[in-house]
Amino acid sequence: MEFPPLHFDRVRTYPIRERPNKVHLNELASAWKPGGSFAQFFESLPRILAGNDFRAVVDATVSAVRNRRPVVVMMGAHTIKCGLNPIFLDLMKRGVISAIAFNGAGAIHDFELAYIGETSEDVQRGLDDGSFGMIDETGRLMNQALADGVKQGVGAGRALGEAIVTGQFRNRELSILHQGVIGKIPVTVHIAIGTDIIHQHPTTDGGVLGEATYLDFQKFASVVAQLEGGVVFNIGSAVIMPELFLKALTIARNLGHKVENFTTVTFDMIHQYRSAENIVRRPTHKGGHGYYIIGHHELLVPLWAAATIEQLKSNER
Repeated sequence: MEFPPLHFDRVRTYPIRERPNKVHLNELASAWKPGGSFAQFFESLPRILAGNDFRAVVDATVSAVRNRRPVVVMMGAHTIKCGLNPIFLDLMKRGVISAIAFNGAGAIHDFELAYIGETSEDVQRGLDDGSFGMIDETGRLMNQALADGVKQGVGAGRALGEAIVTGQFRNRELSILHQGVIGKIPVTVHIAIGTDIIHQHPTTDGGVLGEATYLDFQKFASVVAQLEGGVVFNIGSAVIMPELFLKALTIARNLGHKVENFTTVTFDMIHQYRSAENIVRRPTHKGGHGYYIIGHHELLVPLWAAATIEQLKSNER
């Protein structure tokens, strides 16, 4: 076969004014002026791609708060290890966050912050000598709190929060579990047995873990049942929270609750299959909008919180 060169002299062109464009003058970012406010910074972001998505997430959050609809935050443990508890606590106190769901590791880091003001051990060092996760107080106190809670018919999040409220926790003001109790905000803990350090301890009772987290699953399902018009965030959970949300949403719809028009958001550092399918795409198939914004939690969450607070403040004026 031969392939003689094509000659371009007969290529058809058309005027630029006839071409639809994706980028427009009024969508460009604004250069920063020293001494400006956060509101001005937020307004300066480009109205393109994630810039548009981020604005939509903030708008949905503000709308939910103003219309008294739930703003639900589901999270993995990394958000707490990134130092974000003060941000979440402030949003809880302001009435922005309506409910929080942890995995088991998130509860552990929150519990330890309340107890000693520190958390997150050197896993490699502890794994090498068999001491990883074997701290006495964390396992003993958390397992006892869960057992006490089950005896009272109380789920894991409330049981751990009550233990912090009544115990010797000198940094309790750093705890989301604690704020959930005193602020009457549902904080649920969703445990996968065998995945958390307290499951290694001799004080662990598998029946207690199962009962405590099942009670919280029921509580979380009741939150999701009221999600119409609200917003649900998945921040840094690749498996547990996306699967939890899908099942809770199914139960809510199965029982006849209308949960169709709401906003779902994933904040994560990489694109994950379940976070995309079970949070962003599948739940919003009947209505609403889903957003996936990639970035570091320690940057995205404070930006979202600050933008939401500023927008709520602006709307009040």
